[in-house]
Amino acid sequence: MDLPETDSEDEMAPGWEERCTADGFVFYAHHGTKTTQWQHPRTNKRKRVTGELPFGWERQITEDGKVFFVDHINHKTTYTDPRLAFAVEETHTLNDFRQRFDASSTGIQVLHGRDLSGKVAVVTGANCGVGYETVRSLAYHGCTVILACRDVRKGEAAVAQLQSQRPSASCHVMHLDLASLASVRTFAHTLTLRFRVCNILILNAGVLASQHSLTEDGYERTWQVNHLSQLYLALLLAPSLTTSARIIFVSCEAHRFAMLDTQTLTDEVLSPPHATSFTPIMAYCNTKLCNVLTALELQRRFGERGINCYAVHPGNALSSSLTRHWWGYRLLHSFVRPFTKSLQQACSSTVFCAASPDLAQYGGLYVNNCVPCRPAPAALDPVMANRLWVSSLAMIERILGRRAFNLQYLPGVEQKGQVKGDGSKQDDDTAEDWLSERFGKESPEYGTDYWAGHLHLTSQLPAPDNISGSVSSSCPHSTNKDGQ
Repeated sequence: MDLPETDSEDEMAPGWEERCTADGFVFYAHHGTKTTQWQHPRTNKRKRVTGELPFGWERQITEDGKVFFVDHINHKTTYTDPRLAFAVEETHTLNDFRQRFDASSTGIQVLHGRDLSGKVAVVTGANCGVGYETVRSLAYHGCTVILACRDVRKGEAAVAQLQSQRPSASCHVMHLDLASLASVRTFAHTLTLRFRVCNILILNAGVLASQHSLTEDGYERTWQVNHLSQLYLALLLAPSLTTSARIIFVSCEAHRFAMLDTQTLTDEVLSPPHATSFTPIMAYCNTKLCNVLTALELQRRFGERGINCYAVHPGNALSSSLTRHWWGYRLLHSFVRPFTKSLQQACSSTVFCAASPDLAQYGGLYVNNCVPCRPAPAALDPVMANRLWVSSLAMIERILGRRAFNLQYLPGVEQKGQVKGDGSKQDDDTAEDWLSERFGKESPEYGTDYWAGHLHLTSQLPAPDNISGSVSSSCPHSTNKDGQ
């Protein structure tokens, strides 16, 4: 049958109708020939819909057995399954990926029709800028969002503003100071006790310092805030991440200008101890490269458990609080503001990686404008990624000791054989470290000795060629419509 020319690949010729089975398979019926088929009549591809109805919809059945759908938000009913509007093509490789969003898409548009009820997301740097828009996009679609903020009052003000727009939004503010490894550990412990699980971890916080300064742990601030503490948070929350959970590092195209390689990747270069060896913009570029390297390394180590990791570029010269430390950056960004993305557009790639079913089976990607693309060659170097991994974990252990990665030893977590408040001993069967629920003793990432008092990640690390998991290092290049 000849099909008419059309601007849309999904548009069907007259006589065709798209339908959906109860278990989510899309099929196509032709009223003229009275035939059905699984393949789209134009693209010859199969589609599936997700199991959930869009947010606010309900499936009902009439007395005579007819199925219809109710939109409680807009007070409408229809016999057409609303999930068909968000059907996803079945793909076998990343090369089958078809772009549905671009630089002009917003986070709320990317999530249109998605129901994230029951999901728990953690967003760092969430009280303003791109982080706030990320929270808003997720919360508008039913997700429970934890705003990890250094200033709790600003976080609470952001939640109040959001809930004034959407009273049903489920948001919680928790204190997190990324300039303190102890604060990261306390945050992870508290989050685990309160929520137990995490479905989405968005590492969005970042700083572009105007001058050299050291944190309370003795590390250069840009390095610790942008990379070290966020990696530490990801590792502490890893046992709480559910199957199919996603970790997103908000990186930047600036990672392509980093001055790191396998020879210069030393503690002194990563975290310059003195102002004489510190250049603000170069330190920022280096940490953004570290974000991409870490995302791909985590995918190698956790990918086989169903945890997918991504690094994203939000946009260039955004009007955010990143430039607050120097008037020169603010002036430059104000000049280019009319030509850059809005903050809602800037969060689109982040929420696309966090919740889009298009990427459900693909991890280890660098995403720009909601399209997987190839990062800088240095970001694909597994030897460099492994060296960064080992150096970063050694830096953390240098401050917190060998128990840095074991929440069992935080206050409030009872150990095997420990005497409880009533004078009795903790039962051996119930005292086992909750980390072992997710990561068994055979795990290649962890050398474990729960009761000897340490769970460490730096010993017995596999060589890069032997690391389990999968990383896509052959992402297709994306064509950016606005050059971002």
